[in-house]
Formats: sequence, C-alpha cells, structure tokens
Amino acid sequence: MTLQLTVERMATPLGDMLLVADPDGALRAAEFADCEERLSRLLDRRLGAGSYQLENGRISGATVAALKAYFVGDVGAIDGIPVDYGGTPFQQSVWTALRKIAPGRALAYSGLAMTIGRPSAPRAVGHANGANPFSIIVPCHRLVGANGDLTGYAGGIERKRWLLDHEARYAAA
Repeated sequence: MTLQLTVERMATPLGDMLLVADPDGALRAAEFADCEERLSRLLDRRLGAGSYQLENGRISGATVAALKAYFVGDVGAIDGIPVDYGGTPFQQSVWTALRKIAPGRALAYSGLAMTIGRPSAPRAVGHANGANPFSIIVPCHRLVGANGDLTGYAGGIERKRWLLDHEARYAAA
C-alpha cells in the first residue's frame, strides 16, 4: 500500500520550506525547497522508495502557525509540532534529545552524546544529526563542533548562523 503524503510549501525568511505530513497530520519531513533532492533521499531511506506518494496540499494549520510564530520570535513554538520520527532507535534518541536543547543554546556533538548516555558516540550523533529529516523543527542547527565552530548544516552554514542568532535574540527576551 502506498502512503499518501501531503506537501505544503511555506515561505520563510530563509527561503521556502517544504513541509511533508501524513494523513494523521504528523510531520514526516521539513526541508528547505532548495534542498528538495535531500528531502527525497531521506524519505526514500526512511519510508522506502516507491512506498509513498507526495501530493501538494495543505497540512495542519497548527504546524504552519507554529513555524510562523517561530520566525517572528516565539522560538519555543516549534516544540509542540507533532512529528513521526521513523528512523532507527538511535536516531530517534538523538532527534528527541535535539528537541530538548533550549532555543538560543548550542551544544557540541560530544555533549549530546553524553546527554543520551553514549559518551563515546559523538560521530554516530553527527551521522544521526545529518539524517534528520525535520529541518528547524528537530533543531539540528543547535549542534556545533567541539570548539564551538558552526559545522555541517544541510541548509547551509549561513542559515545555521541565522537560526542560532534568531533564537539567541528571542530566547533572551
């Protein structure tokens, strides 16, 4: 049986995003429109190539409203967006922990590895982070290198810097 997924394009200050939701309203992926190839690759890996169909439409108004609120300064608004993680148990543990990093804070990969009880797995955390299909909503942009450098972000380092600055500005308010 083919899973029907709805895709909605949403304008953001960082460029359009593609939001993908299942029939129950859970978000299955969120990615910048200029990274659509990555989005397809991640959905294929998680759901199986050919096992889903994307159709343009409207997703949950609450999800769109939460993202809009995030971009105008309510940086905690994304915390309640329902997602269907899929992925491996390890990936799920990383993605769940990412959602617990406070907006405006950055954490090293090794710090997240310690948080999930896997102190010797910062590289595995990095791989799970790179497979995160929920740009912004599962805030992989909050992970930084051991020395605080901004490293790897599928949407580009400029977007990562913007997101961290945006959150720091509004989280302090």
